Amino acid sequence: MAIKIAMVGAGSIGFTRTLIGDILSVPELSNTHFALTDIAERNLEMVTQLCERDVQANKSPATIESTMDCRKAISDADYIISTIRQGGLDAFQLDIDIPLKYGVDQCVGDTLCVGGIMYAQRTIPALLEFCKDIREVAKPNALFLNYSNPMAMNTWACNLYGGVNTIGLCHGVQGAHWQITDCISRWAKREGLIPEDYKMHRKEVDVIAAGLNHQTWFIKVSWRGRDMLAKLPELFAAHPEFSRTEKVRIDVLNRFGYYSTESNGHLSEYLPWYRKRTEEINKWIDLGSWINGETGGYLRVCTEGRNWFETDFPNWMKEEPRIFAEEKRSEEHGSYIVEALETGRTYRGHFNVVNIGHITNLPDGCVVEIPCYVDKTGVNTPVVGDLPLACAATCSASVRVQQMAMEAAVHGDVTLLKQAMLHDPLTGAVCNPEDVWQMADEMLVEQVQWLPQYENEIPRAKKRLVTALEDGTRVTLRKTEGAARLHTKTVEEMKREAELARKNAAAADKANLTKS
Repeated sequence: MAIKIAMVGAGSIGFTRTLIGDILSVPELSNTHFALTDIAERNLEMVTQLCERDVQANKSPATIESTMDCRKAISDADYIISTIRQGGLDAFQLDIDIPLKYGVDQCVGDTLCVGGIMYAQRTIPALLEFCKDIREVAKPNALFLNYSNPMAMNTWACNLYGGVNTIGLCHGVQGAHWQITDCISRWAKREGLIPEDYKMHRKEVDVIAAGLNHQTWFIKVSWRGRDMLAKLPELFAAHPEFSRTEKVRIDVLNRFGYYSTESNGHLSEYLPWYRKRTEEINKWIDLGSWINGETGGYLRVCTEGRNWFETDFPNWMKEEPRIFAEEKRSEEHGSYIVEALETGRTYRGHFNVVNIGHITNLPDGCVVEIPCYVDKTGVNTPVVGDLPLACAATCSASVRVQQMAMEAAVHGDVTLLKQAMLHDPLTGAVCNPEDVWQMADEMLVEQVQWLPQYENEIPRAKKRLVTALEDGTRVTLRKTEGAARLHTKTVEEMKREAELARKNAAAADKANLTKS
């Protein structure tokens, strides 16, 4: 089957190389044509060279083109995959550092909170431009697969305002599913139900997860016909690693009765309870891995990964090429969705889709993460029903923040932007309204180059900041690096652990990277 897949943001080495390898591991997709595009020319060149070398080494009939012209890449595409980080690491740095001055301490800052809200302001206009190209020059009914965060807001905007069928993809459910599987496996061995040397796969543990991306809840968990949901608090508390690294998730599990799909660090910044008092943050996190709650942790590992890849690229070209094989496929949903649609082989995963009565106590029109089934007939989305009330209440607070931030990004509405920040759970727990108003103005002024929709508003924001400083009404800022900030390694420092640095740079899912 000759299909064309456009990969937008292809300078992302982890995602691009992984997804191409995944797709070309499917025999029926072996002659796929990939069109890679990015605004970072050097990154695009390096990734293209690596991918072309992989294709040649596997004697694959697949073809790869590389272009800075996004519209050309999208032309005649059957599938479009976005992995862009609009504003790059420069903007990401501002997403972390400016809120810290107002007391907002984020681990990731790419989904909710101030960082996620501003990320949406930068990303949604770019995605809507891609949607315009998809409508005009891609194949009819081309499917847009979005990996770019903030997942729910981006996917919501593309479906509502972009006019393109867009599905959001994230690996959070799979990661948490493996954690639950590990807990059940340890319990089953203690109970003598399986041998000590038995390696349980997550496919043996049946789950239903539902909610919002990065705030999705395991509402059903069973193993060999046993309902395991009520045992999860006990099993996680007894786990030698998770009891130390997942304190926020376990606390929420104990109080809600349901385990969250998202990591300890991520979850801690979406709720109003765990990062609002600087002196308490370290009580809830663990610094063995950035994902467990480190201040600006994701920014650090992304910065280190980029710097290492740019420095170490010649050595990458000397390594053995990747082998395309089924057993080497990652768990990223993208290749399995394409395979299912093209071959008819059924695939089940948890995707981000428009809520049309699927979760009945969240608003229709928002984007929810639910179990979906894919085959030749398309992407099929079953009805989940009501979320448990505590889970629904948490998601309901977030979904209105997402809605306001999404609408602000589409229309360049400063009032909605500030209202979104004001209602954000963690920001509202830390900041008073005037803090939020000033912080939003500062974010707009500092990120002007990536915010075309605010062109007329940013000079007014700048004037408000100057006036507040002159008349003495500017709020007091804090001088802090955050409660748990770690040093970003230089290239020279990373050379001492080159294999770890290479693993970081190559990873699409950086959740398992440690600090040492």
